[in-house]
Amino acid sequence: MAISNIRYGEGVTKEIGMDLQNLGARRVCLMTDKNLSRLPPVNAVLNSLAKHGINFQMYDNVRVEPTDQSFLDAIQFAKKGEFDAYVAVGGGSVIDTCKAANLYAASPSAEFLDYVNAPIGRGKPVTMALKPLIAVPTTSGTGSETTGVAIFDFKELKVKTGIASRAIKPTLGIIDPLHTLSMPERIVANSGFDVLCHALESYTALPYHQRSPCPSNPIARPAYQGSNPVSDVWALHALRIVAKYLKRAIRNPEDREARANMHLASAFAGIGFGNAGVHLCHGMSYPISGLVKTYKPKDYNVDHSLVPHGLSVVLTSPAVFAFTAQMHPERHLEAAEILGADIRTARIKDAGLILADTLRKFLFDLNVDDGLAAIGYSKADIPALVKGTLPQERVTKLSPRTQTEEDLSALFEASMKLY
Repeated sequence: MAISNIRYGEGVTKEIGMDLQNLGARRVCLMTDKNLSRLPPVNAVLNSLAKHGINFQMYDNVRVEPTDQSFLDAIQFAKKGEFDAYVAVGGGSVIDTCKAANLYAASPSAEFLDYVNAPIGRGKPVTMALKPLIAVPTTSGTGSETTGVAIFDFKELKVKTGIASRAIKPTLGIIDPLHTLSMPERIVANSGFDVLCHALESYTALPYHQRSPCPSNPIARPAYQGSNPVSDVWALHALRIVAKYLKRAIRNPEDREARANMHLASAFAGIGFGNAGVHLCHGMSYPISGLVKTYKPKDYNVDHSLVPHGLSVVLTSPAVFAFTAQMHPERHLEAAEILGADIRTARIKDAGLILADTLRKFLFDLNVDDGLAAIGYSKADIPALVKGTLPQERVTKLSPRTQTEEDLSALFEASMKLY
């Protein structure tokens, strides 16, 4: 199990200047995005840095849903700055960009594709030491403050991929629930759907002892190892929090209890999937995001078309879990019960349909777009969506049920409309 250190509590951001002092940091890189640079979370960090006399440079050019090019711009900034510590303030896009900047600045002779996941990149193991990275999440979604994964859009192939290595995990995640109070409603919803799928996918992933081949050396062991007894604890607990608090957090921005709990659930699910991995919802989501046409989501202040990551993941979830349930029906049934289904008279062979229906009702109650058709896709796009899923073997191979191209086509088709 690999987990970042975590500090949780309202207002803990004010300690970040002291943390950097304690690390002996002389030149700090502060990464965020243009929207956040004007909001309270970044202000709280800036105040702490000023109070403790920390010398820093700010990079606020992070792209929401980053691309290979936006990663390269941040890497360039990091290489020039010769920093000895990094601070990322933002959602998964910011934290992932900062992980990549730290990695390539520590390995200046590496080519970009050296560390990108195979088969798109070379997937080389990271063997050098990175600089300390403190992550301050401002959304309740990716759990990126606890994981060794950085995701981006590879523009040339129109597909998302990433870098996965324990070495890029943040040194410390500062989970300050005050930062979630500035999140608009749809951002709360979409980031919450990411937590939901992290928990469901890691709990239903191929068990760790069935994943093969066993690596010849521990350094080659992937970050994503399959469902395992430790990840299961975190995934189930995160799922219970989502069931209890996500709707409240979306519907009432003043519900501090709900928002604080979702902020914790994000980290809990991150610990779960950061070690177990995710499978088909995530594998299929990457081309859904990468091939976006004109969709612009409500509440996102961006100048480009974009399918928010959590939305791209959750839209296939009813179809995916109906498909995977035959391998571990009791786990799918347990998840459905946590999300509110009455399973007292349920038959084990109906587990997938029960979980799928429970998810549909959950999404319908939260006004989620009616499937892939509602965000601009049609049956004509299915071959391209399948083609974009095939290279995602890092996650698709963790599905408890193997899938053919025909299976993937059927899953995309079943996800065109949800209700």
